[in-house]
Amino acid sequence: MKFNNLQSCHLGPEISSEQFIPEHFFLFLLKGSMASYDGHKHYTMEPGDYCIARKNHLVRYTKYKEEDQFEKVIISFDEIFLKKFLERHPYQVEPINNNDSFLFINEDRLIKSFIQSLEPYYQGMAQLDHAFEDIKREELLMILLKNNPSLKNIFFNFNIPHKIDLEIFMNHNFKFNVSLERFAFMTGRSLSTFKREFRSIFNMSPGKWLINKRLQEAYFLLDKEHKKPTDIYIDLGFEDLSHFSYVFKKEYGISPSILSKSNR
Repeated sequence: MKFNNLQSCHLGPEISSEQFIPEHFFLFLLKGSMASYDGHKHYTMEPGDYCIARKNHLVRYTKYKEEDQFEKVIISFDEIFLKKFLERHPYQVEPINNNDSFLFINEDRLIKSFIQSLEPYYQGMAQLDHAFEDIKREELLMILLKNNPSLKNIFFNFNIPHKIDLEIFMNHNFKFNVSLERFAFMTGRSLSTFKREFRSIFNMSPGKWLINKRLQEAYFLLDKEHKKPTDIYIDLGFEDLSHFSYVFKKEYGISPSILSKSNR
């Protein structure tokens, strides 16, 4: 059981901090709200909402605190755990057409009771040892599968992404701040194959293309949409404002703040 200082709890492996979901996880929001975008669809979570975040999806999160707090319960279902569960409880997996990054779960008596059973732990009144942690994860998984049988097609699909059109994918997802290894994986390629095919399509390295593409989008947003640099740099995949300002000025000879002010 892992805690932060906001009365939240996390069962299972830690979630990646980058804009990529490496493992399925269950999320229950206690306090605050969250807006997410996966490049195709916007999602909003409010206190009391339950959802499943699906692995192998690119997602950006914006968290909004309530009374300076953002409290949640996160329970990860990593592949090792799921395969062990499947050995004990066999399920027949079928294809699924739903490609949403978040699947919202309706509250019922079992899920509500499960969350209530965790209250002593996320309130800091008790500690949960590692062995019991997996028991609680299994309990939740059985509840979810009982109430939503089609989730078996999500949880127990261990296929890796198939090879897809590289040019279409990158032009649609260049704003996500993930590693080249993640982009390669998402397009169904090894890193070396990804780099080779990328250069043949775009006539430059992936790293250089990503910077150029993000800067072009930034220029448009600053010049035509009158956005502020502070409002766009994170959404365009830049980790900090100073680096964004540096590379933007190097490329265009003007700082993004000055360009933004000149068009208001």
